[in-house]
Amino acid sequence: MKGRVSAVNNIFIGSSNEIGSFESGAAARLMGVVPSVIFGGVMTLLVVGITAIKADKLRRLDLTPEAEPVAAA
Repeated sequence: MKGRVSAVNNIFIGSSNEIGSFESGAAARLMGVVPSVIFGGVMTLLVVGITAIKADKLRRLDLTPEAEPVAAA
């Protein structure tokens, strides 16, 4: 990556925690603490469910390690 692109990328990566904290605080202020936590959990499960349905290849992905061939002595 070029320097300017890398700099912008680093700004977004470095500020992601603060942006998330702001969003959580704003949601808690608007909806209340308990409803915002429940809403966040439901939305997380919804995103995982949609991803599981849409990314069918990921569910069928075989991650079992293949056996190493044994060298004949």
